[in-house]
Amino acid sequence: MLNIGKINKLNVVKIQGADVYLDNGTSGKVLLADKKMSANCQVGDTLDVFVYVDSDGHLAATTKMPLAQVDDIAWLKVVSINYVGAFLDWGLPKDLLVPFSEQHHEMEVGKSYLVKVFLDDKNRIAATTKIDRFITDESTDFEAGQKVSLIIADKTELGVKAIVNNTRWGMLYQNELFQPVKKGQKLDGYIKQIREDHKIDLSLHQPGYGKVVALTDTILIKLNANNGVLMLSDKSPPEAIYAAFGVSKKVFKQAIGALYKKKLIAIDKNGIRLV
Repeated sequence: MLNIGKINKLNVVKIQGADVYLDNGTSGKVLLADKKMSANCQVGDTLDVFVYVDSDGHLAATTKMPLAQVDDIAWLKVVSINYVGAFLDWGLPKDLLVPFSEQHHEMEVGKSYLVKVFLDDKNRIAATTKIDRFITDESTDFEAGQKVSLIIADKTELGVKAIVNNTRWGMLYQNELFQPVKKGQKLDGYIKQIREDHKIDLSLHQPGYGKVVALTDTILIKLNANNGVLMLSDKSPPEAIYAAFGVSKKVFKQAIGALYKKKLIAIDKNGIRLV
């Protein structure tokens, strides 16, 4: 069965001149829009293709990969506007339409927006800026420590909202952010906790002691590469620690504390050194 608006694996069933036809899983065929592919494939080959409905209402496919698929949320730029809506650059020759009815506010050429890609009632691929109807605040299907995909959204008084796995809202708290983030940025993150109200607190770093163990190895490697001395300690500013190791000051202090207890390092006022 074909998944319109997504990547499919389809077999080449016919090549006629410059036209390549793919098996659509039933009794029909899907035309490959890439005209130069006929010289690079043969009947029986399996291709990864993006399937869509063309301007004539027919199924078509391309080996070009879009920046987003149906059900994805993406940060895309408006390249033109006409009487039907705004058009976004999503990496394919035919731009992605955001109808006026799907615009939360009037969109402007040159600006980027968070949009949800969806199929309309005629199986045409479109996008909407009204993403709140697809994303909920509550979630019981995640667990603490789980690795997730994040898309950075708006800043709040508490921190930065992020979209979790394209389906849920989560919060990255400002006092736990040790790196700059910007709207639309894609990052890997972790579920820090599920609160009693089922809302999600997030972290950009893996929670738990496993992260500390990994950091101790990194610290020892850097010490050995720097003649056994690093000018960082538990008194160093958080920004300096993050710049060196990409972790919070709390995690760094736990790691050097573990190394100190094992008598592998000494901690001085201005740094640490191998024993």
